Amino acid sequence: MHDYFFSVVIILAVSVIGLRSASIYIPESHLIFQKLYSTAQTAVDAKNPLTTRDRISLHGYPVEHHQIVTEDGYILGVFRIPHSHKLQNQNNTRPIVLIEHGLMGGSDVWLFLGPNHALPYLLVDSGFDVWLGNSRGNTYSRKHSSLSADTPDFWNFSWHEIGYYDIAAMIDYSLEKNGQGHKAVHYVGHSQGTTIFFTLMSLRPEYNEKIKTAHMFAPVAIMSKMQYKLVRKLSPYLGHQNLYSRLFANMEFLPYNGYVLRIFSNLCGPDQVFRSFCVYLIKAFYNSTRWNSTAMTEGIGNQPAGCSTNQILHYMQAHESGRFRQYDHGAKNNRKVYNSAEPPDYPVEKITSNVHLWYSENDIMAAVDDVLALAKRLPNKELHFMEDPLWDHDDYALNTELRTYINVPVIEIMKKFESSEN
Repeated sequence: MHDYFFSVVIILAVSVIGLRSASIYIPESHLIFQKLYSTAQTAVDAKNPLTTRDRISLHGYPVEHHQIVTEDGYILGVFRIPHSHKLQNQNNTRPIVLIEHGLMGGSDVWLFLGPNHALPYLLVDSGFDVWLGNSRGNTYSRKHSSLSADTPDFWNFSWHEIGYYDIAAMIDYSLEKNGQGHKAVHYVGHSQGTTIFFTLMSLRPEYNEKIKTAHMFAPVAIMSKMQYKLVRKLSPYLGHQNLYSRLFANMEFLPYNGYVLRIFSNLCGPDQVFRSFCVYLIKAFYNSTRWNSTAMTEGIGNQPAGCSTNQILHYMQAHESGRFRQYDHGAKNNRKVYNSAEPPDYPVEKITSNVHLWYSENDIMAAVDDVLALAKRLPNKELHFMEDPLWDHDDYALNTELRTYINVPVIEIMKKFESSEN
């Protein structure tokens, strides 16, 4: 689903730029969407889509919804499955696992495969204390201590801030709330969830001491060999500080819209009359026998979960420069922020935690050469190459054999670490 949503992002980016550069006044794009779908005519009685809390509760697991405040004032909605109702292990030692989604995703994406296959359920049934993160700006993290999500200032962040502030806050908070004296957590990230890990651990290397094992699914940092055609075609325009990127900056992208999501959820959600038809359409659209089409339908009403346009711009910059470096504000502003005309590279050599890189040949977002170039700079890494020649970026979330090829091996690595510590 991430490849599809990223395609939508790029196409709509051009449209937004066109609107904002027109000679007549056009309101901010997110306000346009709000006005379109918040009129009296659309105020129908429709059930809300299932939330992360709902999904977990429906399977009988205990669940908690936490509000975590970052150093710069963003309020993150993070979900916790503290223990397993099957094991009744609430009084046992439960190591912490923090799981973080990709671009335009949210905590829901990790749950679509259900208790027998989805990583969070398998982890909690293996004795772990599981935390599902939500980065700033997505459906569950649209609050700030002083800024409104209706203003550009709220959206003035990229994945740099998500790594530097959000992940740090989640790690510290989960360690405190767990209350069992743990000094470190296990971490799992997919796509952008890997980028933000590299960001935090390289710029705040003291956090490496708070990581037991880290699992990077489709790691994205260096992007020079990326084969995604839309990115390659549009990054020359959006990957530099120019008129195009300035018009596209500091906005909410694919804004959260409760009405639209409720409509989709009521058509295709669990136990809905059009459910089977939605599954059929998804199968026809994606033409994939490798993905769990029922799980894909679970995402209708929740995905995409929203993001800042600056996150997209930062990835475009990474592709254009061929380097994993901080946000490019333009030469003049770079001198103010970084004391140099060019943004500095992330010093990934400082990432001393145990990093497991899970990658594949068929991933157009995370090219093998880029992953290996990053791996050369990491002091403590283990490579896990997927032998399946068709394994791609979205297989980490949707593949029918995900439990066997990824989830069980990851859990075994975590359990081995825990047994070595005891």
